[in-house]
Amino acid sequence: MTRPTPEVLAHRAHPTPPAADPKKAAPAAATELLTGAQVLVRSLEALGADVVFGIPGGAILPAYDPLFDSEAVRHILVRHEQGAGHAATGYAQATGKVGVCMATSGPGATNLVTPIADAYMDSVAMVAITGQVASASIGTDAFQEADIAGITLPITKHNYLVQSGEELPRVLAEAFHLAGTGRPGPVLVDIPKDVLQKQTTFKWPPTMELPGYHPTLHPHGKQIREAARLIAGAKRPVLYVGGGVIKAHASEVLLKLAELTGAPVVTTLMARGAFPDSHPQHMGMPGMHGTVGAVYALQKSDLLITLGARFDDRVTGELSTFAPNAAVIHADIDPAEIGKNRTADVPIVGDAKHVIEELIAAVTAEHQAGHKPVLKDWWATLDDIRGRYPLGYEEPSDGTLAPQYVIERIGAIVGPDAIYTAGVGQHQMWAAQFVKYEHPATWLNSGGLGTMGYAVPAAMGAKVGRPDKVVWAIDGDGCFQMTNQELATCALEGIPIKVAVINNGNLGMVRQWQTLFYDQRYSNTELGTHKHRIPDFVKLADALGCVGLRCETKQDVDATIEAAMKVTDQPVVIDFVVGKDAMVWPMVPAGTSNDEILFARGVRPAFDQDDV
Repeated sequence: MTRPTPEVLAHRAHPTPPAADPKKAAPAAATELLTGAQVLVRSLEALGADVVFGIPGGAILPAYDPLFDSEAVRHILVRHEQGAGHAATGYAQATGKVGVCMATSGPGATNLVTPIADAYMDSVAMVAITGQVASASIGTDAFQEADIAGITLPITKHNYLVQSGEELPRVLAEAFHLAGTGRPGPVLVDIPKDVLQKQTTFKWPPTMELPGYHPTLHPHGKQIREAARLIAGAKRPVLYVGGGVIKAHASEVLLKLAELTGAPVVTTLMARGAFPDSHPQHMGMPGMHGTVGAVYALQKSDLLITLGARFDDRVTGELSTFAPNAAVIHADIDPAEIGKNRTADVPIVGDAKHVIEELIAAVTAEHQAGHKPVLKDWWATLDDIRGRYPLGYEEPSDGTLAPQYVIERIGAIVGPDAIYTAGVGQHQMWAAQFVKYEHPATWLNSGGLGTMGYAVPAAMGAKVGRPDKVVWAIDGDGCFQMTNQELATCALEGIPIKVAVINNGNLGMVRQWQTLFYDQRYSNTELGTHKHRIPDFVKLADALGCVGLRCETKQDVDATIEAAMKVTDQPVVIDFVVGKDAMVWPMVPAGTSNDEILFARGVRPAFDQDDV
C-alpha cells in the first residue's frame, strides 16, 4: 500500500494546544470579519481541540475549507460517521479532554446518533458538530434535512441549533464547557449552511451565558460528617466504585480512602482500573458477570459507600433484593442520580475527588476520636468466599482454543500500561475479567448502551490521543464486522492499533442466552466466520492496509501476540479462532436477585446461609 510521506505525517502530527479555557485562550482581542466557517475553526483552535474526526458533505462543506488551512486542528477522515463518534469518545476517555466529531446534515448527522447515545450513557465529554440545511429551508423537508437537535434532545447534555454567525464563539465555548464539566456528556452543535457561509464578526474570548448551570463540586460538610460516622461504625462496609471516580481523576485519593477505612473495594465495569486489581482490598467487578466475591460483598454489606456509581440494573440485579441490609452513602456529581434507583441514607452531591478528599479528613477525625471499626471477621469471610470461588474457566473439551486464555495472555504479555478497548458481548466480559487493570483510563468500553462496533474506532481515537501508549482492541467477530472499515483510516493516518478478533463464529453472548434460556435453539447467531471463513479476517486485514495474523492453537498464542507487538508502523489484526461454546461465568440471570448468581453452569454459591 502507499504510505504517507514524512511531510504529510509531520503536517498531521500537530502539537496539542493548551487545555481548553475560553477565558484564557485568546487568539485575538480585536474584532475580525470572517465567515462563519472561519469562526468555527478559529473557535476550535482557541478551545484546544487538536483533533476532529469526521466526514465532509454538502451542508458542512463550508467548514472544511478553512479547516484545510488550520495548523492546530488535525482532521481525521473516517469511513463512517459512527466511527467518528466512537473515535471522539475513545479520545476523550483516554485523554480526559473533550472529543470532537463532525458530520454533515441528514444521514451524516443521524449516523452520529448511536455514538452520541453511547457517550450520554457513559458520561463521556464529546462535542458533535453537524451541518444543517440553510436556515430558510429548515422545516421544508429539504434534501438531506433532519431535525438532529430534536432527534438527540433525550441523549445529549445540551444541544444547539445556531441562529447566526455572531453566536458561534459563545455556543462553542459553552458546548465545550458543558461537555467537560459537572457530569460529562455529549453536546451537539447544529449549524445551518448559510450561517457557515455568511460573513460575521469574530471576537475572542466570548461571554458564556449559562445562568442555570452551576455543578456542585464541593460536598456539604454535614453530609460528609454523617457519612464518616457511618463508616466508622460499620462492621461490613464496601466501597462501591463507579466510573465517576475515573471521570473525576480521583483514583489516587480513592486508594488513600480505601487503605484508611480498610474496606473492600468493588469496581464496576466502567470503573475498571480506578483501583488496582493487584491491591489485596480489591474484590473485583460486581454485577451480572462480576466475581462471586464482589457480588457477595455487596449483598452482605451493612454499608455501601457509593462513589460515582448509579445502581444500574447490571450491578443490582433485581433491585428490591440488592444489598438488603445495607445503609447507603451515595456520592455523585449529578443530583438526579441520587435516590433514582436506591434510596440514599446519606446523599452527597459533589465531585468524586473532592468528596473523597473530605471523607478522608472526616474519617481520620473519627479514628482519632477512637471510632475505628475492626473488620477482621468481615475480611475473614470475604477471603474465604473469594478463595472458594475464584475467576476461572474450563478448557474446551473439543480441543479448540479457549477465548479466556487468549485474553488472559494478551493482558499478561501486553501489560497494565497499555490501553484496552472492547466491543460488546462475551469478549467484553472476559476482557473485564481476565485482563488486570492497574491504572485509570486504560479500559474503554461501551457500558451503558452496549454498542457493538465500539472497539475499533474507540481504539483509533485513544491511540490518536495517547500516541505514546500501546492500544489493543479486543473485539468479537460480530462487533468487528460493524466498524472494521476504520482500519483503513488507521492505515492511511498512521495509527498503529492492535486488534484481537475473538472469532467464535457466532454472536457469542446471544448464543449463550440461547443455550441457557432458549433450549439451544440457535436462531440467527451463526456468522459463518468459522464454517465458511467469510470474511477471511487475515485477507480483510491485508486489504485494509493492516498486518493480518491468525492463531488457532494454544501453543501459538504467546508467539502471535508477541509478533503483533513487534509491528509498530501499521495496524495489526489477529484472527483468534476459538471454540464456539465457551460461556461467561459467573452469571446473574437477567431479572433475578444477585443471590441467584451462578459460579458455573449448575453451580450456585451458598448465599442463602449466613456466613457473616
